[in-house]
Amino acid sequence: MTSAIEFRAVSRVFGEVRAVDDVSFAIEPGEFFAMLGPSGSGKTSCLRLVAGFDAPDRGEVLLDGQDVSAVPPYDRNVNTVFQDYALFPHMTVLQNVAYGPRVKGVERGEREQRAREMLELVQLGALGERRPAQLSGGQRQRVALARALINRPKVLLLDEPLGALDLKLREEMQIELKSLQKKLGITFVYVTHDQGEALSMADRVAVFNKGKIEQLAAPRELYTRPRTEFVARFVGGANVASAAMAQQLGSSMPFALRGEHITVRAENMPAPPGALSTAGAVVAVQYHGAVSRWQVQLDTGALWSALVSEEDARSLSGIPVGGRVRLSWPREAAVDLAESPGA
Repeated sequence: MTSAIEFRAVSRVFGEVRAVDDVSFAIEPGEFFAMLGPSGSGKTSCLRLVAGFDAPDRGEVLLDGQDVSAVPPYDRNVNTVFQDYALFPHMTVLQNVAYGPRVKGVERGEREQRAREMLELVQLGALGERRPAQLSGGQRQRVALARALINRPKVLLLDEPLGALDLKLREEMQIELKSLQKKLGITFVYVTHDQGEALSMADRVAVFNKGKIEQLAAPRELYTRPRTEFVARFVGGANVASAAMAQQLGSSMPFALRGEHITVRAENMPAPPGALSTAGAVVAVQYHGAVSRWQVQLDTGALWSALVSEEDARSLSGIPVGGRVRLSWPREAAVDLAESPGA
């Protein structure tokens, strides 16, 4: 099967900055693919290369197996949804959605019919005559989606599309976006710095750092088997033991450890047989409902966090901030780490 999008050894350089540094990957037709990373990591630069807003200095960008590195944006079968929606304020919702077919010369009756169908698809069928200023943030986001989808692109590019929404609405839109993508079968390429968004929606996630891909995998694998320290920390905030610290703790490799795998006890209580452990002082206890996050300054110097259930927290209620505790974990819960390609 021909990939929907493929990067072959692509680089994009701005002066001394290698925004995209010899990146290769492929996205399959109908896949929900996320590019995840902090600001300046290269994810948005890759999106711009797919859209045609920029061109690579080296390598090839392919759409449906064809090199489009020199093809202008208007000749690529892709559309983009931006964080600020980019709606025309003087047009009605219906006119905004019908704008793409209008530019392509589609007859007025047909383009309005298609626009109404798209508004029904995004659950805004009754709001076609309103102006964008009369809509909520979530509704404007749906209009932007409908406008991008009306031309039936093979690929939809989404650049931090939910960044302007509040948390509850963002979570609702995540569900709607995933449902819409499954219904349409269009390839979605989603750029975000929010690991929760990427993990909850994407079929696969490429984690970017300093212009390179640190790891490309399904969300569950990224979370449970991070390959590098950067991925371990960026995706889910794992605790990391350096090579020197790992040796002190009885491990031969630097490793990552999720807070949910750590048991917290009073310092004088021994670790379970076969478990690894270390001691330290409590820095803070943060209540999060079903669990509390215990921040512990280890004797090795690192600051680690452990997630403690409400039931277990009761047995620790007598330990104050500054008190001593022992952290223990099953040896198999520690995930060995490799050197970061973005280092």
